[in-house]
Amino acid sequence: MVTSKDIYSELEWRGLIHQVTDDRLGSMLAAERFVLYCGFDPTADSLHLGGLIQLLGLRRMQVAGHRPIAVMGGGTGLIGDPSGRESERTLLAPEAIEANIAAIRGQAERIVDFSPGSSQAILVNNADWLRPLKLTDFLRDIGKHFSVNQMVARDSVRNRLENREQGISYTEFTYMLLQSYDFLHLHREHNCRLQIGGSDQWGNITYGIELIRKVAGADAYGLTSPLIKGLGGAKMGKSVGGNVWLDPARTSPYRFYQHFINVDDARVGQFLRFFTFLGRDAIDELDKQVKKSPQRREAQRVLAREVTALVHGPDEAARAERASQALFGRQIAELGERELLEVLSDAPSSNRPPSELAGGMPLIDLLIHAGLATSRKNAREFIGGGGVYVNNTKQTDADRSVSEGDLLHGRYLVLRRGKKNHHLVSFG
Repeated sequence: MVTSKDIYSELEWRGLIHQVTDDRLGSMLAAERFVLYCGFDPTADSLHLGGLIQLLGLRRMQVAGHRPIAVMGGGTGLIGDPSGRESERTLLAPEAIEANIAAIRGQAERIVDFSPGSSQAILVNNADWLRPLKLTDFLRDIGKHFSVNQMVARDSVRNRLENREQGISYTEFTYMLLQSYDFLHLHREHNCRLQIGGSDQWGNITYGIELIRKVAGADAYGLTSPLIKGLGGAKMGKSVGGNVWLDPARTSPYRFYQHFINVDDARVGQFLRFFTFLGRDAIDELDKQVKKSPQRREAQRVLAREVTALVHGPDEAARAERASQALFGRQIAELGERELLEVLSDAPSSNRPPSELAGGMPLIDLLIHAGLATSRKNAREFIGGGGVYVNNTKQTDADRSVSEGDLLHGRYLVLRRGKKNHHLVSFG
């Protein structure tokens, strides 16, 4: 088990340290018990993989004996963080923010241990201390410590200022003051001395550290982790497209599992370090497997199983794994209707009238209708070559007809040509 003495080196080995505000932080974490925090933006009803890394960061620190605080941004969420965004956020109503917080709280509780104990985590909502603030008092007592010159120089602000069509509102411009005040409040109330977050939060974190120094005369620290990039190279933000969400209603456990099973060989080692609690020996062995037998994709299977179980539970992970295997095996007939449709949701599909099956429909005609063959001759060649499957069963008879008895759940037929060309036919 990782202890406070080696938590910093553990994070370094996992590649989870992008920036630190003080080179002494590693030795301090080894010698002292820290209270640390990370903030979570409730502008959606779910966290994504970037948020998962931060939850895991809190949990890793907790296991090492430090005390984490998860801050739900009920107050800052009303303003919106401009970091990493090219345009203004759509401001949400307070009721929507509260609903999102309730959903995110459940996700946090799956990863971080909030039960009583020496390293009991704390879950708070910054609306509790931000919303009661009086504007004139805040500007007088807190605003005077911030330099507009420095604020404008921040990348997240400067990039927006250079875009004259979008610009940045005063609302978002003040976000960094509120997040800095969070750090000061937590320092006063819980002796919190460390903030963690993604590297896009570096400016906000350093402003909070400076505010604590000026107002409380105390030292505080910051540690950031690298951002996870999506397939297109963009930050995996919670309010842009193409995200992998922790909420099963947004990204089903099967889709979640598939995301990790499809990670390429070049990134699977990094993802094993980022998203799992597997130890060095286990991950080093999987790294060797990737180099020795990449076609087996053992590292990807372990990664997908571990992360899906962590987020959705072992039962859902096992179900997702069975569904993934069924896509190319005869056990596809054992999937429930919902699982079948989910597994084939990305495959081309078509609808046919049930009456076509009354006297049996020639398989070669069905292949042509599905776009898996261009002619009857072409279809016969595919079947003769052993490349055609009905419900993942290889077909050898080019004169075969499909009947109602072949249908899955009384309605569906799965056609496949070769290894990857699926087509779902629905009769009804």
